[in-house]
Amino acid sequence: MKLLLDTHVLLWAAGEPERLSVEARSLLENPANQLLFSAVSLWEVAIKNDLGRDDFKVDPRVLRRGLIDNDYAEVPVLGEHALQIAALPRIHRDPFDRMLVVQAQVEGVTLLTVDARVAEYPGPIRLL
Repeated sequence: MKLLLDTHVLLWAAGEPERLSVEARSLLENPANQLLFSAVSLWEVAIKNDLGRDDFKVDPRVLRRGLIDNDYAEVPVLGEHALQIAALPRIHRDPFDRMLVVQAQVEGVTLLTVDARVAEYPGPIRLL
């Protein structure tokens, strides 16, 4: 199964795995699953780190290198993703989360999230 990690799941997997649930760790450790991260998450980390947010204190370059070195595949932002935003219900206001939802829908992958609001969207989303 292809799993796209939302930004918090991604940060926890990379730096604070103890924050992940047993279910999340099981999914991430299963060699049958392909783990994906989005360029959107790197963008979010860069912006929120620059704003001084404590939960985003990581260098996005180091994060990206570590993910690639650990066989995560990067999902780029495509025009098709941007266009699909217009069809997304206004359940959540965060533009980063909205783009992750659209990427999961368009790419046909499962988005793993710890955000109950994100999990309200239709499509392949799994609340951890």
